[in-house]
Formats: sequence, C-alpha cells, structure tokens
Amino acid sequence: MSDDEASKRPGVLATVFAPAKGLLEEVGTLADLAFHAVLWGARPPYRVSLVVTQMEFVGVQSIFLVGLVGLFTGMVFAVQTVYGFRRFGAENMVGGVVALTLSREMAPVLTAIMVAARAGSGMAAELGNMRSSEQIDALETMAVNPVQYLVVPRILAGIVMVPVLALVFFLIGIGGSWAIGVWGMSLDPGIFADRIKTMLVPADLTQGLIKALVFGFTVTLIACRHGYYASGGAVGVGQATTRAVVWSVVAVFLIDYVITSMLTTV
Repeated sequence: MSDDEASKRPGVLATVFAPAKGLLEEVGTLADLAFHAVLWGARPPYRVSLVVTQMEFVGVQSIFLVGLVGLFTGMVFAVQTVYGFRRFGAENMVGGVVALTLSREMAPVLTAIMVAARAGSGMAAELGNMRSSEQIDALETMAVNPVQYLVVPRILAGIVMVPVLALVFFLIGIGGSWAIGVWGMSLDPGIFADRIKTMLVPADLTQGLIKALVFGFTVTLIACRHGYYASGGAVGVGQATTRAVVWSVVAVFLIDYVITSMLTTV
C-alpha cells in the first residue's frame, strides 16, 4: 500500500467516534432549526391558513389510524391484564390499571409513533421533493423565509394536534377495554368504571398531554429537518423520509423516559 492510499484511510479514532460525531451534528442541526422556527414563528406575517391546513393533515387525517390503534391497544391490554390479575383475584383493578397505563404511557407514545409514521414521513417527503426541485430556493428568491413558510406551520400543527389525538386514543382505548372486559370477560361494569374514577387523577391525564405536546413538537421538527435538508434527488428524499421516521421513534422513547423520570420524582 502506498503512502497516499494509507493517508486517505480514516484513522482508528475517526472510525470509533464517527457515530458520536454524527449524533452531535444531528442534534446541532435540530437545535438550529428549532431556534429559527421559534424566531420566525414569533414574527409576522402569521399564515393561519397554512397552520390550519397542516392541522388537518396531521390531525384529521390521522384520526382513523390513531383511533384504530387505540381501540385494539385497549382491547389487548384489557385481555392481558384480566388474565394476569385473575391469578391473584384482583381482576376488579383492571379498569383503573388500564386507564392509568393508557393515559400516562400508551396514548401519547403510540399516538406520536403513528403520527411520525403517517404525517412525519409525508412531511419529510414533501419538503425533500421541494428541496430537490428547488422550490425552497425559489421561496428565498421571492424574499419569503422558507422556515417561516414551511416549517413553522407544521411544527405548530404537531404541537396542537398530537395532544388532541392522544386524548382520542385514550378515550377509544378505554372504550375498547371496557367492551372486552365487561362484555367479553364478564367483569362488573360498575366496578370497572369505579376503579377508573378512583384511580385516575387529573395529574395522570396532564402527564400524558405534556408528553404528547413534546412529542408533537419533536416529531414534526425531526420530519422537517430531514426533509428540509434532503439532497441527492429521489434516492436522497427516500433516505431522508426513512431517517425521519427512525429518528422520530427513537426520540419519542428517549424523551418519554426523560419526562417520566422528571414527573415521577416531582
């Protein structure tokens, strides 16, 4: 091997620290985009129509998917909880346990993942196609800030609609668990409802909504980041869409742990 070839090979340290470097670059790019989104979102003009359009895309078009997942999540969790609690004669606690789990964890987390898979991927693909076709550059030429015009409405839509979808998930999940527990597994409907009433407190719903709000911001920010900075034509757009979904799912679980740790120690 010649000296020139050896000099072109990456060093051991560069290879070892490449993933950490990539992660830091990703976090830095996200932080920079978030800063500019907040900065430009506070400045006029306020394009309400764009926000409403994105709310319809993120929220209304996701209701069926979120509701379906919420229904079967509540049903499956009720079945598993009844079978587990009957070993200890505690099946009367099923209603309260299902409600707590749905409100604090399952509803916000699974809602965010569904939004990332459906709306987040769509955002990344749309912005990536706009980048590859130079539409974003055209906005800059017309003195329209692309972050304010494209990114801010999507992030606002995520912040508003993901908590709403999480609440829909929770309500439908409770309905599905009640149907399976009462009609399918012969639980007393009065006790089922009473356990939900006594065990579920406003702080549980508040924790779930706080998580959903943060998830909505994070998922849309990541989707916009990968679409906005996409490159490489159609292949690059596809890769950006995939990365947007993967990073969103990872971020949701990481942030879920952080928020849970913070709120449970308060």
